[in-house]
Amino acid sequence: METRSRLEGIRVSYRGRERRRARSLTLSFVAAGVLVVSNSPGVAAAPGTNFCGRTTRSELASCRSGARSDKLLAEGKCANISDATQAKACNDQAAADNQDALQLCKDQKGLRKGVCARLGPTPYAPVIDPANFPNSTTIDNPFFPLVPGTTFVYEGQTSEGFEHVEFAVTHQTKDILGVTCVEVHDTRQLGGTLAEDTRDWFAQDMSGNVWYFGENTVVLADGLPVDLSGTWTGGVDGAHPGIVMKASPTVGDFYRQEFLLDDAEDLAEVKSLVETVMVPLAPGTFDNCLETEESSPLAPGDVEHKFYAANVGNLLTIDMAVDPPERSELVEIRTGL
Repeated sequence: METRSRLEGIRVSYRGRERRRARSLTLSFVAAGVLVVSNSPGVAAAPGTNFCGRTTRSELASCRSGARSDKLLAEGKCANISDATQAKACNDQAAADNQDALQLCKDQKGLRKGVCARLGPTPYAPVIDPANFPNSTTIDNPFFPLVPGTTFVYEGQTSEGFEHVEFAVTHQTKDILGVTCVEVHDTRQLGGTLAEDTRDWFAQDMSGNVWYFGENTVVLADGLPVDLSGTWTGGVDGAHPGIVMKASPTVGDFYRQEFLLDDAEDLAEVKSLVETVMVPLAPGTFDNCLETEESSPLAPGDVEHKFYAANVGNLLTIDMAVDPPERSELVEIRTGL
């Protein structure tokens, strides 16, 4: 979704994939805060049952098992090296990679426990009733308006090169869980070369909340697809939609934006409603902006701060995982496409 896809385009799980910018365990959502969206609205947990905790423990066991499997496979490849010095270097690397993988498993567990402490023990299973989405494709939430034919253009300098992102609201729709969703075509270029190509699906409920129903994302290298991880669709394989923008954001709100264990676990917290933001788009300065913090247990240490202006949408994304932080700024809004 949007520029966030740059964090999820490359899986952070160790299972045969490269870990992207894993850093220290510093996500602020582990701290205590206001609980505004239960893990599963309308679903009560049986007395003494911590479903969220069970999910955390099961994923930890799966993560550790995957790390062991990868180590055994690596050792098998090392055993096929006849040169003793090279074989030893290969086994040493396999052992080091295994330690990194196990540490990532531990860090993810700690973050998921923090999420459970805030959202409660119930399963995350929001009730999606199509009757609550009577005008689902009319997405006019002031902070997240999606008018078909509109393209939001973002640019910024990153450690990977100059970034150009286009978030294009198409005239296409997709039916997910009985709800008609607006399709957004989200592309990211680095140095003029396409690096990610994503289709996102959104719908607005009768209260004005904008829900995120899924995405199909492709990461490319040298023009060829290299990763499809992070792809999910609500209702498929245990995936559930989440709220990408609340109808009435309140400081302290903390909620899931998506949920497919080990693939899509983005969370957001409302940090402020009165920020002043400067970006290249005229008039340049926007007051009383909404600030959110987005993070995921899948990527320990990766945190983004996003800023939204009423009746405009997302103005600015700041990637806090790098030093100095990197900015992706709204530079143009194209309409009538």
